[in-house]
Amino acid sequence: MSHTLERFAADCHRILKAEPGPEGRQKVVSLVEKVCQDEEFIAQHIEEDQPERKVIYEDEELGFCILAHHNKGSKGSNPHDHGPAWAIYGQAAGETEMTDWEKVEPADEGKKGKARKLRTYTLKPGMAHLYNEGDLHSPWRADTTKLIRIEGKNMAKVKRYPYEAI
Repeated sequence: MSHTLERFAADCHRILKAEPGPEGRQKVVSLVEKVCQDEEFIAQHIEEDQPERKVIYEDEELGFCILAHHNKGSKGSNPHDHGPAWAIYGQAAGETEMTDWEKVEPADEGKKGKARKLRTYTLKPGMAHLYNEGDLHSPWRADTTKLIRIEGKNMAKVKRYPYEAI
């Protein structure tokens, strides 16, 4: 049976309301992994012609967002965090090489932070990973990917500062 966005969002809400910290988020990781393996859910919510970042659900009470990403072609990013929020990256198609970073110097207004590489691993279809507040990471993809991602807050509304690798 295919998952529905309504049920997925309600399950995320229920878990995060009961356990808003890392333990509850880790339970949501399991839900994200399940929907990333659901071909009908992915086909319904990640369209071929959509923008890279598409908010498909925003929780009015808790503020978390569910996003559908259709990333086309090769691309990477510098180390970053999600400011005062957390994020769960769920791989639905393709592969994303993720790197975790150690914060060496914090970023601030007008000042790039500095980060040192810790480890690199690959997210494959059906896998999901939690990044808590302050966790520095950077994705890189060699080709097109599809992701279901949850942000603790809508990051389009949050100011963040850049980091550079040292």
